[in-house]
Formats: sequence, structure tokens, C-alpha cells
Amino acid sequence: MTVAVATAPKKRTKSGVPAYLIYETLNGRALYYRGYRDVTTGKKTPAEIMGSSSLQAILVSLIHGFLFTHIDRKHYLLATNESGIHLDRGTDLSNDIAIFDKSTGLTLTDKYFDIPPKIAIEVDVRIEPGQFEGKESGYVYEKTERLLAFGVETVIWITTQPKKIVVATRTSPWLIQNWDATVPVLDDVVLNLADLLHEEGIEF
Repeated sequence: MTVAVATAPKKRTKSGVPAYLIYETLNGRALYYRGYRDVTTGKKTPAEIMGSSSLQAILVSLIHGFLFTHIDRKHYLLATNESGIHLDRGTDLSNDIAIFDKSTGLTLTDKYFDIPPKIAIEVDVRIEPGQFEGKESGYVYEKTERLLAFGVETVIWITTQPKKIVVATRTSPWLIQNWDATVPVLDDVVLNLADLLHEEGIEF
């Protein structure tokens, strides 16, 4: 099974804040990087707020590496690096890791993905959480609900403070578990984050 590659003009979002400080747009609302105000006032540079923490980066790397060697890559395409998902005119989201079903007619372009991944995995909250009632949890719930409504089958959130895993699907109650839980991801592939960290000799 192959995936076509095409080219198209780049798409940009609109906001009163400089575009480079917009992390996502959700339901018509621009969501800015956490700490963006420090950039607009000159207290920090963009690079100081846009990069992942060392723990976030390692978690994404370990999970991606595990999935790359365990999923059926003849049928699924694994994407990382905050891959963009275009849901509608007012909603452009990103995923730390996304797994796409190649049978959906997936075409790769220089624009965001416009079809839902089968699985979306997020590590921590990267936006300014004060924009939501409930702060981090409000953002997590609203983004998750939009992804599921768009057609994503499972959304997995991993948080470092507290160390929890949230698993949300369209057909079952959402689950909140510890890092040592064994989480079904795709087909017969399951993820145990604690085991991955132990294998790398990382204390948590």
C-alpha cells in the first residue's frame, strides 16, 4: 500500500498576536504557546517557550520509537513532530504522535493533514492554559472531544504533572490511569510507559 505525495500552497492562521506564537486554533479561537506574553513583552525569546522540555521530548521519542517497531507499517503511517490536523476553518490542531490508516486514501502535501488519524497521542499541554475554564483540563477535554468528533478513534494524553495517562474513545468511558498501566493502542499493540522508561534506566 502506497501513499501519494503532492504539493500545495501553505496555509496560515489569523490572529492579532504574531502568528509564530500561535500553537493551535480550536473552535475559532487562537491558542498561544504557554508563556507567550513573556515573548511579547521582551522577557523571553520565542525559542525559550516553543521547545519541549527534556522530559516531554524523551517521552515522545520513546513512544514513537516503540510504535515504529511494533505497528504494522504496511497498513499504518506513523507521524510525529507536532503534525498538524486541519479539522475546519476555525480549528487547526497538532498531535505529538499520530497514526494514520493508509487505506483512507492518505495523500501527503505541504499542508496539514485533512483526514483524522486513527490514533492521536499527546504529551502535556503546550498552550497558555488560562484561556480555558478549568485551565489544563478544560483544554484537554475540548481538544479531545473535537478530535473524536472529527473521526479519531482513540486519543491518549500523557501528563507529567501529575503522572497520568488519559485514554479517550468514542465508544467507551474515558479512563485515567497511572504511568504503569498497560494501555491498548492499536490492534494487538499495547503501551506500558513505565516499562519503556525502566528499559532506558530513567527514574520517574
